[in-house]
Amino acid sequence: MKKHDFLLVGIVLAAALLFFLVRNMLIEPGNVLEITVDGEAYGTYSLQEDQTIEIRDGNICRIEGGEVSMIWADCPDQLCVHQASVGEHGGNIICLPNRVVLSVGGYEEGAPVDTVAS
Repeated sequence: MKKHDFLLVGIVLAAALLFFLVRNMLIEPGNVLEITVDGEAYGTYSLQEDQTIEIRDGNICRIEGGEVSMIWADCPDQLCVHQASVGEHGGNIICLPNRVVLSVGGYEEGAPVDTVAS
């Protein structure tokens, strides 16, 4: 490799590191779990309160220690139960057969809206 190749690799790595650091500083920690079933809101729950939530007859999720996980599902593949917990850094747990989505965000119900798309 030539001197310019090392310089190019160094610049690309520095840019990737800078992007990663800026992205992590700008993301606000999530504190709210929003559950949707069939694309419609089912409920909004605080991650600060440990609780077990039954979602219709097909799923059960657990909020514990600021993280949420799916602990039971009646679907055949059980992929949602084996997904990692999600917490303050955001994320989703999705049960496709039951059309359930657990989504962690940093907003609270009733909070003012910054913008509205039309």
